[in-house]
Amino acid sequence: MAQAHPKPGLRPFLPDDVPMLAAIFVASIQELTGDDYSEAQQEAWMGAAETEEFGKRLASDLTLIATLDGSPVGFASLRGADHIRMLYVHPAVGRQGIATMLVDALEKLAGGRGAAALTVDASETAQNFFAKRGYTAQQRNSVTINDEWLANTTMKKTLGAPQ
Repeated sequence: MAQAHPKPGLRPFLPDDVPMLAAIFVASIQELTGDDYSEAQQEAWMGAAETEEFGKRLASDLTLIATLDGSPVGFASLRGADHIRMLYVHPAVGRQGIATMLVDALEKLAGGRGAAALTVDASETAQNFFAKRGYTAQQRNSVTINDEWLANTTMKKTLGAPQ
C-alpha cells in the first residue's frame, strides 16, 4: 500500500548540497518571515546564501539534512556541542514535522557530545517553535547583516529536562 505522505529521512551534509540548501534558506526566509522582518531585512538575510561563507559554515558545523523521497527539504546545524546555528525548512513542507525531527536529532547529538544545555539565537519567526520545545528566552540580540539590523533572541534548553 502506498503512503500518502513519504516518511522524512535524515542524512549528513555533503559539499554538493550547498546550492540546494541555499535555495531552502532563501525560500524559508522569503516566505515565512515577512510578518516579523521588513523586506530590506529579509533581502540582507537572504544575501548570506550568496557567499562562499555559507557553504563554509555548513561544512564547519555538524549539519543534518532532512529529506523527502531522497530530496533535501530542510537542514539544521550544531556548532560545537551546544549551539543550534541554523534551522531552515522549505515552506512547501512546513508544519509536517521536519523542523521537529531536525531539532530532536540535534538535541540527541548535543547530549551525546556531553552538553548539559542547548542554545539557539532564534529569529522572531522561530521563537514560538523553540518555546514549545522547552527553550526559554535568555536575552534579546540585534545583529547587523549587510547594513540591516535584525533582532533575535538567545534561547536555552536544559537537556534531559521534561518537555
